[in-house]
Amino acid sequence: MPLTYCLNVHPGEFWSDNLATLRTSVLAVRDLVSPGKPFGLGLRLSAAAAATLDNPARLQELTAFLEAENLHVFTVNAFPFGRFHGAPVKENVYAPDWRSAQRRDYTNQVASILAALIPPGAIGTISTVPCSWKPWIRSPADLDPILDNLTSSVAHCAVIAERQGRDILLTLEPEPGCLLESTSETIDFFNRHLFTRAAALLAAKLHTTEASAHDLIRHHLGICLDTCHAALQFEDPAESLRRYEAEGIRVPKIQISSALRTDASPAALDALRPFDEPVYLHQVKARTATGEIQSWTDLPQALEGLPNSTAEEVRVHFHVPLHFTNSGPLNSTASLLTSNFLSQISHNPQTHLEIETYTWHVLPDSLKSASIEKSIAAEFAWFHKNIVTTNLRAKGPS
Repeated sequence: MPLTYCLNVHPGEFWSDNLATLRTSVLAVRDLVSPGKPFGLGLRLSAAAAATLDNPARLQELTAFLEAENLHVFTVNAFPFGRFHGAPVKENVYAPDWRSAQRRDYTNQVASILAALIPPGAIGTISTVPCSWKPWIRSPADLDPILDNLTSSVAHCAVIAERQGRDILLTLEPEPGCLLESTSETIDFFNRHLFTRAAALLAAKLHTTEASAHDLIRHHLGICLDTCHAALQFEDPAESLRRYEAEGIRVPKIQISSALRTDASPAALDALRPFDEPVYLHQVKARTATGEIQSWTDLPQALEGLPNSTAEEVRVHFHVPLHFTNSGPLNSTASLLTSNFLSQISHNPQTHLEIETYTWHVLPDSLKSASIEKSIAAEFAWFHKNIVTTNLRAKGPS
């Protein structure tokens, strides 16, 4: 299976930063995880980095480096448009959203770059914003530019496939608080808007039939299932995969990640306070004994509201390393990546898998006992151990 880690864990908003990271930290991770073997990459390109890299000389320089170091790119995170480390990001990570031509043009540029980096006949995936941050969508009219821009990007990917023989797949990444938040919302959006209205828009742009346009949307536009985000929704990722498959919605990319998990006791809330930091948005979901789901936009609001809640279980959108087990009353949702889920993904060798723990630099120091490179390598080890165990169980005794 194509397995990598997302390079958004490394700070760097410009291509010069990204290239320096490739020459240092990435090579260190490769040597820990896959010494002497090919190693796949999940790039993270900001708009500024993409604008610089979209140049024949720089692409040739990158290609030569990748070949020399036995590296290959197969996926790109094009979710954060701008700065992603070292300053407050919060809900600005969704801006510009898919209502904006900036988001469309940036994504198309990333698609062209990725097409230049993968071999003919190969698949490349791009993960992106799940349309918008839900509070920004105030009327049904806000969906019109989203559908217009998404279909323009699908058209761009279709042209790349026809002219270059590279298959670029754009994947929307559902996330708590966004327009596409739950599996049900996402399926509804695809069926009510993308497979209908958007197909008509794409048909007009490509001068083809709606049936052909519908097929192109089904092919080039799918889902990036982030298992941390699914856990926040109290959803079973294995069931989400089954539901998407039943609806004919592709899931070409899965981000293997885990969220913080605890209860609402005073000790648990005190243990969560060190995770209240100013850079990222840490949405919180809690479930009561009756199954009611309570939500807070960010951790400070949850810490204020949870003492008055009847919540039994609390989950926080704070990506913690897969190998993290517990710290006092805190643990993680990695245990929800069950053998059922791992068995499902192991039977689809074309799915791109990406470990994502971009919050490493804002983790409390007590959770950073090793270097970032060794921590990433430990996540690979966790995944390999669990996927191998799952496959051995499936085969049964020899």
